[in-house]
Amino acid sequence: MSRTFEDFSVGRRFVSASHVISKKDIVEFARQFDPQPMHLEASAGGESLLDGLAASGWQTAAISMRLFVETMQVRGGIVGRAVDELRWPAAVRPGDALRVEIEIMEARLSRSRPGFGIIRYRSLTKNQGEVVVQSFVALALLPVRAAGH
Repeated sequence: MSRTFEDFSVGRRFVSASHVISKKDIVEFARQFDPQPMHLEASAGGESLLDGLAASGWQTAAISMRLFVETMQVRGGIVGRAVDELRWPAAVRPGDALRVEIEIMEARLSRSRPGFGIIRYRSLTKNQGEVVVQSFVALALLPVRAAGH
């Protein structure tokens, strides 16, 4: 399936598949991109505000992006324009199964980019216990179905 702007009407909701994050995933990401003790060692995490090994918020964002792209299935790709209110209210732990829930809040044709539409959406990333581990509101640019509008 391939979607375009017309498939994202206001109020429409999408739910991604799940992605399980392992201890190895957390540590490997941290070594490369966020080498802080709470992301590298369980013992160091216990001495931090996170009370144990936890994924970097940026890793949560990267996993959420993959789930978003796979779920939205936009022909030609979807380009982020802005992210507002990014929050990581709960830690992501080894073994957590993450999924993304998306709600379209606004949809309009682009005035400056003919052939494209803009959506504003709310994204919630939740774990297997329905706990929100990431939330934000974003704008994205995507192609319309018909050439020219």
